[in-house]
Amino acid sequence: MENNIFLQVEKTYQFMKDVFIELGISEEDAGICADVLIASDLRGIKSHGIGRLKMYYDRIKAGLINPKTDIEIIKDKKSVAVWDGKHSMGHVVAKKAMQTAIDKAQKYGLGSVAVRNSTHFGIAGYYPLMAIQNNMIGMAVTNARPSVAPTFSYEPIFGTNPIAFSAPSDMEFPFLFDAATSIIQRGKVEVYNRKKVDIPGEWIIDNNGDFLKNPGEIIKKLLNKNAALLPIGGLGETDGGHKGYGLAILVEILSAALQNGSYLDDLSGIKDGKNTYHQLGHFFLAINIDFYTDIDDFKKIVGNIMRKLKNSKKLSKEQEIFVAGEKEFYKGPEIKKSGIQINPGLQQNLKIIQDELKIKTKIL
Repeated sequence: MENNIFLQVEKTYQFMKDVFIELGISEEDAGICADVLIASDLRGIKSHGIGRLKMYYDRIKAGLINPKTDIEIIKDKKSVAVWDGKHSMGHVVAKKAMQTAIDKAQKYGLGSVAVRNSTHFGIAGYYPLMAIQNNMIGMAVTNARPSVAPTFSYEPIFGTNPIAFSAPSDMEFPFLFDAATSIIQRGKVEVYNRKKVDIPGEWIIDNNGDFLKNPGEIIKKLLNKNAALLPIGGLGETDGGHKGYGLAILVEILSAALQNGSYLDDLSGIKDGKNTYHQLGHFFLAINIDFYTDIDDFKKIVGNIMRKLKNSKKLSKEQEIFVAGEKEFYKGPEIKKSGIQINPGLQQNLKIIQDELKIKTKIL
């Protein structure tokens, strides 16, 4: 049975901010990084919140992430921009890029920013929600270090490549789709490993095509390219694995080709047997609804779509039909009251960071 350890939300945010500052990140940028991570925890997405802090800590200490934001503008033409993130904190690069896309959409109706040479930017859904605050449609995609195999392959050659898309509605919450194009993310494998619980589904294969269950073994084999996550739809084409594969490559193209960036196994973070930058690419899009139609009419139609889906006939009276983003929206107030739940494995990692950096904000 997993031990219940709960962290107070405001202190957790401050703890993470303090950690980033101690690692050489400016106070403003540290606040952005902590805000993206806490947003994940408040939506109940444990794989991308404080559970990821140790990863950033290790990579910054190893020189694999530049703590100082150093963005180079490659191109900036009307509604389009291309940036080089110079291996800075992905959260900071991504937030600034999404804001630039929004600013361009205010003027031109559409705004997009393509980024190369960035790093892991946290929860993808954070950035489209910025567009929602401006009554716009938002979209964010990113490629990732290789961990997923193409259909009919066992080689982990592309990443979990998430797609996040948001649209405002007249309901209490917006529509927000935010999901990896693989069945499971590497971060969730790490969550299972900290819990010491086996993977429940047939989501990961080894070099023989056999399904793997032990998360610790999976993490080791992923590093050695002896295991691969499967795309949405699973193994082969029977259950639509080729569709998840296709969506992942869509993300890869938007995250690499427009910005003349790195792709596929070049994102491994290993070169000539040594650790190096991951060189991730992102793509952000903002759509100004006012350029198309009245914002209230748009919100009403989106709301009607969501309501009709929720009110469709149920298989069971006890079940509730949800739309994307709904569950996560309502988790926030609950988590603010109860706190952020962590397990002993994560507690141990946080204690290491707290002690090594002598962080004054105590959460444990």
